[in-house]
Amino acid sequence: MPFRSGFVCILGRPNAGKSTLLNALVGEKLAIISPKPQTTRNRIQGVVNIPKGKGKGQSGAQIVLIDTPGVHKPDSSLGRKMMVEVREALEGCDVVLLIMDATRKLDQRDEFAIQMLKHLSTKVCLVLNKVDLLRGGKSQLLPLIEEYKKLHQFHEIIPISALKHDGLDILLKEVTTALPAGPPYFPPDQLTDQPARFMAAEIVRERVLVETEEELPYATTVIVDSFEEGAKLTRVAATIYCEREGQKGILIGKKGQMLKRIGTSARLQIERMVGTKVFLELYVKVRPNWRESRGFVEELDWRRQLEHLTSGHVDVEKASVKHEQQKKRQG
Repeated sequence: MPFRSGFVCILGRPNAGKSTLLNALVGEKLAIISPKPQTTRNRIQGVVNIPKGKGKGQSGAQIVLIDTPGVHKPDSSLGRKMMVEVREALEGCDVVLLIMDATRKLDQRDEFAIQMLKHLSTKVCLVLNKVDLLRGGKSQLLPLIEEYKKLHQFHEIIPISALKHDGLDILLKEVTTALPAGPPYFPPDQLTDQPARFMAAEIVRERVLVETEEELPYATTVIVDSFEEGAKLTRVAATIYCEREGQKGILIGKKGQMLKRIGTSARLQIERMVGTKVFLELYVKVRPNWRESRGFVEELDWRRQLEHLTSGHVDVEKASVKHEQQKKRQG
């Protein structure tokens, strides 16, 4: 059997377990996780390398997983950008994993996600996640499977628990079989296409989501201003953006205690990622209604920031203003 490789898009509603599945399959934490909807805002690629087996016909494979923001009907520039990320991920992928929460009843939001697949000729596997939480076991799962079968002709239907790692071997086997023959896209030691400085920004944002609980669910974002890697010490400076002065006060906390807590927990995670000691500086800035600023939202994309870095440092706030001015002139 020939070596197989391809791109696999993980699609689903917010909180279905897409990022948990990506991290579980890759074996490393590449995507941040929180119980808040719309935690994932950009496409994140994770690479799974499957070595050639000893048995007959067991060829090697490379699966490039693409984690996407949760499918939703957007009501802001940020939301619209997130849905663009979803649609772009679907273009050109070889397999789609539609991940659904098996503990939830089907509703219109599920049907909205499935509608996005109607025009695709790509194979779609339905992944029913969180089956470990079903009290009725298979007796509760079978009627749900029948409901989904009425909505779309799925290539395979696979029950799993991403958190418990149950059913992942079966999932990988089905995905590998569905991939086309071809060479690997990435070296065997590369797990993601996302540079460390942007993963650091996501780590800080995750700690904001966790530490502030329900107080700042969507109004914050993080940009790394500088990232200097040394043999023994990595220096990171990052800015947390929020929308109101009151939110800034929450992020800083009494005598700076909240910001210190966010920084300490983020620093420890970044140290594990880069393998050196980390000196982390955090700043908090207010940018009113940044989620509605198309230019600012566009500049949050790490791919765009990487373009700026390779062509010379560009301040994100200045770049977003320039972007909006260009749009107005074009309009």
